[in-house]
Amino acid sequence: MVYRHSAFYSPLLATIAGGFLRDEGLEPAYFLKPRERNLYEMFRQGEVDIMQAAVSTSWDPLSKGIRDIPRHFAQINQKDGFFITARGKDKPFSWKDLEGAEILADHAQQPLVMLKYALHLQGVDWSRVKAINAGDPDSMDRAFRSGQGQYIHLQGPAPQQLEADGYGTVAACVGDALPLLAFSSLMAMPSFLETSVAEAFMRAYRKALVWVNDAPAAEIAERELSMFEGVTANALTSAIARYQQLGTWRLDPVIPRQQYDVSMDAFIHAGVFDRRFPYEDVVYQA
Repeated sequence: MVYRHSAFYSPLLATIAGGFLRDEGLEPAYFLKPRERNLYEMFRQGEVDIMQAAVSTSWDPLSKGIRDIPRHFAQINQKDGFFITARGKDKPFSWKDLEGAEILADHAQQPLVMLKYALHLQGVDWSRVKAINAGDPDSMDRAFRSGQGQYIHLQGPAPQQLEADGYGTVAACVGDALPLLAFSSLMAMPSFLETSVAEAFMRAYRKALVWVNDAPAAEIAERELSMFEGVTANALTSAIARYQQLGTWRLDPVIPRQQYDVSMDAFIHAGVFDRRFPYEDVVYQA
């Protein structure tokens, strides 16, 4: 189960599209998290084994004293993968350009936290940014296409498709404005992680990580394209190539403690939490 569907999560998508799970004798059921469902209830009821999330997912239950939760066992991204798309033709972009400008910003917790932290590190005054909440990513995309906002903040390949359709230019990636951090990861209950199925999954995932780092972006896009409705091969290729250039995906799926701490820094800066949560309470220790 995944929170979002994006080329940003190509290491996970590649376990399916690249045939690596099939090679291990596994048949995946891949689906978006239903909005109305509680993910912890789904884990408890055995409806999901592995979920794409972020280490920050675990901080809210821990802040409430809830400890019987999934553990994060493999990193997906070590960079923020949201792009800033500017309306109009290509022109030099500075992060300071966002001061006084209207940006359709993704207001989900982690994307907004990271955007605020990135702009803070770049010397941008967040109080001067006109951040518009236009709803979910699909609603944001439609709003930008209809003329709302000067900039939009989305994961690939949506920005690349906007550019291909003539609605704007991909100006920057938020990952360029941030240090390495624990952005997205895979989590599962410790009991599952002790099974032979989990071991088989990790063999597939390690192979997928190597493939998405080393294979030509066009080859990866060709395999993944059927998973992206309404997206052209060129737009998907462009998004994957940019993620490769950014150094988004580590070859080693370990979640580094230092990157975990940077993510915690961002959430504390945004005022979401006022204390730190131990790495050992969040990341699975085999």
